[in-house]
Amino acid sequence: QVQLEESGGGLVRPGESLRLACAASGVIFRIYHWYWYRQAPGKPRELVADITRDGGTYIGDAVKGRFTISRDNAKNTVYLQMNSLKPEDTSVYYCLLDYRNHERDILKQQWGHGTQVTVSS
Repeated sequence: QVQLEESGGGLVRPGESLRLACAASGVIFRIYHWYWYRQAPGKPRELVADITRDGGTYIGDAVKGRFTISRDNAKNTVYLQMNSLKPEDTSVYYCLLDYRNHERDILKQQWGHGTQVTVSS
């Protein structure tokens, strides 16, 4: 089992920035893919951004040009830099990873517990 610790959420004003982090710990052979999702009240969970082990990224259209995703493989950590935040970015943000505990294990997924981001004047 892998434990995920998310941090960096909070209350900010429109136009401000936040940096989310999600750190994995436990028995980890390798993390292959990281994702950031978000879910606002009454809406489905949506993919915000993802990043491969080699650094290839996808950024969703709603946040393109404002958010960037990065990872530190040595620290088993993924980051989401969120700039120019808007009220519509208000959501609970969740990290997700694809990983193996051991080299020959099956590929698994693990969700974080979520961190609240609120953008309001």
